Amino acid sequence: MSDPISYDDFAKVDIRVGRVVDVQPFPEARKPAYKLWVDYGPEVGVKKSSAQITKHYTAEELVGRQVLGVVNFPPRQIGPFMSEALVLGLPDENGEVVLIGPGQEVPIGGKMF
Repeated sequence: MSDPISYDDFAKVDIRVGRVVDVQPFPEARKPAYKLWVDYGPEVGVKKSSAQITKHYTAEELVGRQVLGVVNFPPRQIGPFMSEALVLGLPDENGEVVLIGPGQEVPIGGKMF
């Protein structure tokens, strides 16, 4: 089990719903991955993210999909790509990433609570 945190600690993590607007291959990544551009709404805008989600998703089916992402981490250099947000997922039975998203269409930019 993880160390306990306070609600104030959790509240610092800005998790928002966004819509994938572009997906590009990321052949330079160590593990198979895509470069994603996700629109998190007018307050946050479009942020780039690298995601190792090629086992379950094609680039074509990702465009337009709603996802959850952490938008207030500092940018992180991943090879030649600067990732600006962390798209959230869970491991399947083989450890491959399955994206987390809302169960129904919601307005982009909404903050998780």
